Amino acid sequence: MEFTHLGRTGLTVSRLCLGTMNFGPHTAESDAHQIMDTAHERGINFFDTANAYGRDDEGNLKGRTEEIIGRWFAQGGGRRERTVLATKAYAPMGDWPNEGRLSALAIRRAVEDSLRRLNTDHIDLYQMHHIDRDTPWEEIWQAMEVLVAQGKIIYVGSSNFAGWHIALAQEAARSRHFLGLVSEQSLYNLIDRTIELEVIPALQHFGLGLLPWSPLRSGLLGGVLRKLNEGAAVRGAMGHASEILAANRERIQAYEDFAAELGADPADLALAWLLTRPAVTAPIVGPRTLAHLDAAVAAVDLKLDQKTLDRLDEIFPGHQPAPEDYAW
Repeated sequence: MEFTHLGRTGLTVSRLCLGTMNFGPHTAESDAHQIMDTAHERGINFFDTANAYGRDDEGNLKGRTEEIIGRWFAQGGGRRERTVLATKAYAPMGDWPNEGRLSALAIRRAVEDSLRRLNTDHIDLYQMHHIDRDTPWEEIWQAMEVLVAQGKIIYVGSSNFAGWHIALAQEAARSRHFLGLVSEQSLYNLIDRTIELEVIPALQHFGLGLLPWSPLRSGLLGGVLRKLNEGAAVRGAMGHASEILAANRERIQAYEDFAAELGADPADLALAWLLTRPAVTAPIVGPRTLAHLDAAVAAVDLKLDQKTLDRLDEIFPGHQPAPEDYAW
C-alpha cells in the first residue's frame, strides 16, 4: 500500500479509503469485521463511515454501520489505534427537530451519538455530509472549535460541497484563525467529471484532499457489459444506474475494450486513473466482500502512462477549470 498526506495536513493515510456503507444492509457484521481486519493487513488505515449508514429499505436502523465498526474496535488488538476514522453528520436521524443538519446543537448531539456507537473517545475526521444553507458558518465553526478543544474531533471535512461553499467555509475559518476544512468527498469518476470545473480548483487553492466516492459509478466502470454478456447478475445495472448505462453504453464498451487491450481489469483502471488526478488523496472503495477488497487493492500497483491517460480522456471527456472550459 502507498501512503500520502490528507490535503495540507501532516496526517498520513493510505491511498485507498475503506468505505463502509455496505456494512449492515448488504454485508453481515461478521463479514464486515473480516473485511476491516483484512484492510489493515493490506495496509489500508483510512476508514470512512457516516451516522446515517446502515438503514434498511424502509429507512430504519440508521447508525447500524457505526455500531458494527464500534464492536470491531472493542475487540482491541490495536484496531482503533491503527485506524484513521472518518464519519459524517447531516442526514436526519429522527423525526424531531434538531436531529439532523448542522446547527450547533445538532452537531453536538450527532458527535456524541457517533462516539457512543463507534465505541471511541474521538473522531479523526469529522465531515459535514452536505451543505446546510440555513446555518451560518460562524455557528458551524464555533461548534467545531469546541469539539476540537474537547478532543472529540481532530480534523473537519466536507462532502458534496460546491467550490463556492468551500471558499466560503475556508474564508470564514481563516477569519477565526481556525484550520477549517482539510478534505472534501465528492462524486468523481471517469463518467462523472463535473467537479473538475470548480471544486478541484478550489481544493487545490485551499489545500484540501479529495476523497472521491462512487469511483466505479455503481459498478458501471467495473466491467458491467462483459458481466452482462456472461449472464452474471450485476447490481450496478439496476435502478438509476441502468439509466446511466443506457446513456453511456458506447463509451463504456469502448472503455472495456481499451482495458482489455491493456490487459487490465476495468475496475483497476478506473481506480488507477483517480489516483493520477489532482488533489486526490484516496478514492473511497466500498467492498461488500473480501474479493472486492482485494480487487481494489490491486489498483494501487497499476501505473498509467500519458498515452493511456490521453485515451481515457478521449473515451470520457473531462473538463478544464472554469471559466476556460466554456469561455476564452
